[in-house]
Amino acid sequence: MNKLAIITTHPIQYYAPIFKLLSERQKIDICVFYTWGEDVLKDKFDEGFGKKIEWDIPLLEGYNYKFLENIATDKGSHHFKGIDNPTIIEDIKSYEPNAILVFGWSYKSHLKVIRYFSNKISVWFRGDSHLLTTISPVKKVARKLFLTWLYSHIDKAFFVGTNNKSYYKHAGVSDTKLTFAPHAIDNSRFTPTDENVAVANKWREELGIQENELVWLFAGKFEAVKQPQLLIQAFIERGKNKEHLILVGNGHLEEELKEQTKNRANIHFLPFQNQSKMPIIYLLADVFLLTSVSETWGLAINEAMAAEKAIIASTKVGCAIDLIQDNENGFVFQSENVQSLKEAMNKITSQRQAKDMGRLSSQIIQNWSFEKIAQTIENSFE
Repeated sequence: MNKLAIITTHPIQYYAPIFKLLSERQKIDICVFYTWGEDVLKDKFDEGFGKKIEWDIPLLEGYNYKFLENIATDKGSHHFKGIDNPTIIEDIKSYEPNAILVFGWSYKSHLKVIRYFSNKISVWFRGDSHLLTTISPVKKVARKLFLTWLYSHIDKAFFVGTNNKSYYKHAGVSDTKLTFAPHAIDNSRFTPTDENVAVANKWREELGIQENELVWLFAGKFEAVKQPQLLIQAFIERGKNKEHLILVGNGHLEEELKEQTKNRANIHFLPFQNQSKMPIIYLLADVFLLTSVSETWGLAINEAMAAEKAIIASTKVGCAIDLIQDNENGFVFQSENVQSLKEAMNKITSQRQAKDMGRLSSQIIQNWSFEKIAQTIENSFE
């Protein structure tokens, strides 16, 4: 059986299920090397949410893994030197893999692995970067030179969508090295059930939302990059008193946002909700919005689509080009442009229209699944 060493920083809800699925399918043998170290299980403070976060779904079950020693002074995935594993090369060698899959390069140890094993073992790479963020001409040239050098050390790159593929092509990665492995979530977990619908309907009643009133949803960190203030501005300026906006999350903008919406009965704030509650959160609304000025992909859109929601996203959201079919299951608006956002929102005029769009969302997202990722990884050995 072929053996795959997987290098990633820490257990997260979007990747751990893939590792478990690969193990269950028993077509390849895997070992996941977590480079943050076991300290990641202790320190749960999330800067974006401004509070301690501990996911309430299992992330370390059903697959082989190893936490590596991390000697970084300031441990974490927020900076290059935060991942420093002195034994990583020997740890990987002792597993004797046929290939190595590295998630992300912008960490000291991950870059070390790519460079060391290049031309020794097949090195594969997974990331979701794109070129949508505006940078200066000088930085653009420097980035291209660095990325071209970096990706010359890999044998295969798994691209997650159209914008990610363009990024790799820009960095000189040939088509022969590019393989599509879609960004995905557990679609079945977010598919509406009678029980979750009933819970969501009761929650809507408690919020004072009438059965046929259109509801918009934002769920994420209350920080500038997510642009919740832009969404609130657009919602208020549209002046639709029979519509509701729900904002779910926490963050450093929270007090400012609540001041912005003071005395508005149709704008509701809910605190951060853990993973087990999110399938119900999406059912509170008819339309999900991701208004970010920078979003490499936007897996919350996958979740909302699996929950049968219409979608509105900004032009800087990486997945928009792949997952949103204009005027079919949603709309894309010009990033940071409140008028463009209002125009997109105004195109959805009723709950019935939103539900029709949401059903199409559900159909589209079935093609973006963990099963397709697992199959692609397995087939890559051939």
